[in-house]
Amino acid sequence: MAELANWRLVWEPRMLSILRIITGLLFMEHGLSKIFDFPPQPNHAPYALMTLVPGLAGLLEAVGGALLAAGLFTRIVAFILSGEMAVAYFMAHAPRNFFPLLNGGDSAILYCFLFLYFFFAGGGEWSLDRALSRDTAGTPSRAAA
Repeated sequence: MAELANWRLVWEPRMLSILRIITGLLFMEHGLSKIFDFPPQPNHAPYALMTLVPGLAGLLEAVGGALLAAGLFTRIVAFILSGEMAVAYFMAHAPRNFFPLLNGGDSAILYCFLFLYFFFAGGGEWSLDRALSRDTAGTPSRAAA
């Protein structure tokens, strides 16, 4: 049983990092699609910076997704992206139908709560936040995410 506890202690922060990296890359893809139409979508709206969607949303998703994937400023970026997804759900999806499966908002809810989790959990073992917070002795500081 002690072996399982040690295994969990070693892999829990690593799996947090893997989840953060994959989530950041997937979210960045949404932003790249809004800004550069890559990957191309049939319903692509031309990018206009001074708009909410695709303007601000595309920037938040592309830059925020990249920062999250790298694990840089993880907590603040995750908090902002969580808010973006909450706003996206209530502005675009909730008016269509009460049920997320029917209104197409299940991914917005999932992203919202994943980002909220990253806000509290931090970036994990493999993050730039963790690497930058190490002191000169090479040990992580108490504030390491």
